[in-house]
Amino acid sequence: MNLCIDQGNSSTKIGVFDADNLIDVFVLDILDLTNTRKILNNFTIDNCIMSSVINDNDELLTYLKNNISKFIKLSYNTSIPIQNKYETPHTLGKDRLAAIVGAAYLKPKQNILVIDAGTAITYDFIDDQQVYWGGNISAGINLRLRSLHEFTKKLPSVEMTIDSPLLGNNTKTALISGALYGIVFEMDGYIYNLKNKYPQLSTFLTGGSTFYFDRKLKNTIFAEKNLVLIGLNRILQYNV
Repeated sequence: MNLCIDQGNSSTKIGVFDADNLIDVFVLDILDLTNTRKILNNFTIDNCIMSSVINDNDELLTYLKNNISKFIKLSYNTSIPIQNKYETPHTLGKDRLAAIVGAAYLKPKQNILVIDAGTAITYDFIDDQQVYWGGNISAGINLRLRSLHEFTKKLPSVEMTIDSPLLGNNTKTALISGALYGIVFEMDGYIYNLKNKYPQLSTFLTGGSTFYFDRKLKNTIFAEKNLVLIGLNRILQYNV
């Protein structure tokens, strides 16, 4: 049994795997000793991997190391089943790396674009030889709306909605549609340009904001909300 922890900026996602099979997922606002103990009391965990983009909780790390036979804190030094050509691997987001590994596991020996739509939107490419070449980072949908409000004098703060017209007919819908379709066209643009070079390109869409975009893109995608967890489990299995 494997425990995979993806600690992001706004929440923590935890997956419990029986070998390669994902059997349970937990989403937590705060990861602490209390809720971690509850999970470990309900499952017999043999191995654990943790990816975090925030500051370490030393008490929690010590607990995991002391209570699980094999514990890995994902870093740029961790062995991975792909070749990483990123020029500064120590600055590469652990969630980006895990998502790429997960996509390469689900679609082996294919050219793949991974789009992770969260607080930020990341675009990452791995080729059919399992070589990761890098990608780009863009502002996520809520970050765009918040920036328009905070860095202007009169644009209001608005709450995002799932659907909005292509062209807004008031300031609220203009802001929402501008952010929403700006990202949709951005995503389709990346897919289109990469397909010119790699016609058989596969595209994965993941992240907490996936549901805003998956049905609006012109291109065919694979929506996999647990892609990072799948990648973490693959890295864990590779090391174990």
